[in-house]
Amino acid sequence: MRIFLAVAVLVVVNALNNRLAPELYVPVCLAAAAVLILIARWDGITWAGLGLGRATLGRGLRWGLILAGAVLVSYLMALAVPITRPLFLDERADDLSVGQLLFRVLIRVPFGTVLLEEVAFRGVLWAMVERRWGVSWATSVSSILFGFWHVLPSLSITRANSAVGAVFGHSTLGVALSVAAAIVGTAAAGVVFCELRRRSGSLLTSAALHWALNGEGYVLAWGADRWWGAS
Repeated sequence: MRIFLAVAVLVVVNALNNRLAPELYVPVCLAAAAVLILIARWDGITWAGLGLGRATLGRGLRWGLILAGAVLVSYLMALAVPITRPLFLDERADDLSVGQLLFRVLIRVPFGTVLLEEVAFRGVLWAMVERRWGVSWATSVSSILFGFWHVLPSLSITRANSAVGAVFGHSTLGVALSVAAAIVGTAAAGVVFCELRRRSGSLLTSAALHWALNGEGYVLAWGADRWWGAS
């Protein structure tokens, strides 16, 4: 079944990005997104069915800009409050140079993370499952797989993020609990992304929100110590 072929591609890509060839992250994501779209088209999914139709482009962009602005306001409010400020202390952003930060925010996140994950989970998989079994199944399957997609990246989160480390600790049990929390949290986020994509009819909506959560998060985490003295 072509759905299982798409999932197999994602399993290989997850291993490449997180273990085997992390230095090739962006080209691997670009290639994988193209392969997944070819599989969906082979399965008979239209461009509109993938959330890439022209008719919904403007609506998706408007929704996306509004959501990106809302994320920025929410982040700034969280950064202004001492109790939530430690959430922005993350070594994955803190040690970046300006050039590295710009690469993350303008290249790696939008053309790697966001492009692949939105095409894969809210585009290809959602459309292929929805055509066979309906919206509820599409959202459930896509979101559960999106949660498990984050197992490998979350294995080091207790070390990278001081707030997460303080909550879960650094023991084997703490790491396991943090990974479980990451799976549940990203699966829940996947439900929201799927619903935004369904209601707007465009991948641009969920992609813009996805980029805002990651890209704006990188910028504010990078600037937390430098600008606001978050430490």
